[in-house]
Amino acid sequence: MNSLKTRYNTEKEEIRFAEYGRLIQDLLLYAKKIEDPQQRQRAVESIVGMMQMLHPAANRNSEDYREKLWNHAFAIAGYDLDVTPPPGVTIRPQAERPKPERIPYPVSTARFRHYGQNVQRLIQKAIAMPEGPKKEALVEVIASYMKLAYKTWNREHYVSDDIIKDDLEILSEGRLRLHEGHSSLDILASSVKKDAPSANGPGRSKRKGNGRLRRRNGNFRKRKK
Repeated sequence: MNSLKTRYNTEKEEIRFAEYGRLIQDLLLYAKKIEDPQQRQRAVESIVGMMQMLHPAANRNSEDYREKLWNHAFAIAGYDLDVTPPPGVTIRPQAERPKPERIPYPVSTARFRHYGQNVQRLIQKAIAMPEGPKKEALVEVIASYMKLAYKTWNREHYVSDDIIKDDLEILSEGRLRLHEGHSSLDILASSVKKDAPSANGPGRSKRKGNGRLRRRNGNFRKRKK
């Protein structure tokens, strides 16, 4: 009895672009072996059309999308595809394409991550300010924000003003301290919330009592019961 000979995908050539599948790769490898130039050109154009059908996009008619497909087709074929791409399409190997600069990851103090990067920036700004009432006021704002951040990070643990003072001195390397006689950080934080703009936004009115406000000619008037 003759055994069926099968060839597993693990034994085949590795797929260069998995999103198009092995069929597209096999078709392109076959197309570049076609001897007739016109038939080879038509075959590759048809294969690129299949690639477009596999990954349709809203901007598939744009030049950038067509250039991407043709560059992928040439890359799958090993860049030795003897065909002419459409006008305006430039084939560039991956190694020749410009690479974006690497964005450095922000460095933060691992011990006080719960305060966030904004506190770090505010502390550096306060350090650079000259001594005076403005600097003292900014230090109070920073400390009150630190307490809010600490409470948000750990709601079950009580945090006192003394803890915030110590953390502020550590983060500023001893260059920032709350002045004597400052208000409670909880009071400062609550005053900041009161001064914040209302969630209703400007130009919106709140309901009062049991009546409703009705707008007429740009003015709000209370409806009569």
